[in-house]
Amino acid sequence: MATGPIVSGNDQRTPRPAPWRERLHEVIFEADTPAGKLFDVGLLIAIVISVAIVIFDSTGPGAQYGRAVYMLEWTFTILFTVEYVLRLVSVRRPWRYAFSFFGMIDLAAILPTYLSLFVAGWQSLLVIRALRLLRVFRILKIARYLGEITALAAAIRATRAKIAVFLLSVLTVVLIMGTLMYVVEGEASGFTSIPRSMYWAIVTVTTVGYGDIAPVTPLGQAIAAVAMILGYSLIIIPTGIFSVELVNASRRRISTQHCPNCSREGHDEDAVHCKYCGAAL
Repeated sequence: MATGPIVSGNDQRTPRPAPWRERLHEVIFEADTPAGKLFDVGLLIAIVISVAIVIFDSTGPGAQYGRAVYMLEWTFTILFTVEYVLRLVSVRRPWRYAFSFFGMIDLAAILPTYLSLFVAGWQSLLVIRALRLLRVFRILKIARYLGEITALAAAIRATRAKIAVFLLSVLTVVLIMGTLMYVVEGEASGFTSIPRSMYWAIVTVTTVGYGDIAPVTPLGQAIAAVAMILGYSLIIIPTGIFSVELVNASRRRISTQHCPNCSREGHDEDAVHCKYCGAAL
């Protein structure tokens, strides 16, 4: 008795998209074809021009061409909006792309213009579009630099828990030192509250030293000296933690492939399936 293939009810495999969506994804997200590279290079040129227009708008001469600048800003915003929608259409899971790093950057690149309809001045935030220039490393096939960016991101992810514990410890020290200075120095020296004293502790521990608040009593100056020395020693800890993870991440060779299913990058050079969702690359 012949039997057909058994498909589990828990099979989560995503059906193959329509050919036009695959072609659209290849053009918009990949730079392996002439059409894809042409699209991305044109996009980069548009980004540079749009950012230059925003900068020009903030200058004195820019005010003389307010109408033209306004029209150009809206023209680029509409173009980028269409491009954003096409990106969502071309991927199998649009919400994953929307909440990815580049997805949120792409959305943030068009929102300020629409928000400026309700709050004046928001269009200046269009300079966020400059972050989209990070795609140049993939477009120009500079895989070595793309690998370094991916390694940097991987090191940041790997050190999140350790850095979080470190920052919690620093905040605890800042709270204690700020409270001590509030008790020792008091309002006469500018330490009018514990939050105000914590501000001084943060400025001192980070070695910024604005000098707007300073202890005057010998005990307060002794506490300040401890905070300064502690500040220099604290710089070493996160640097060491991050450096170790960065070295480990840099040993991996990264390709320029972009997953059509989950829109994630950073795959190994010899990978044929996405390491995040299992889809074919």
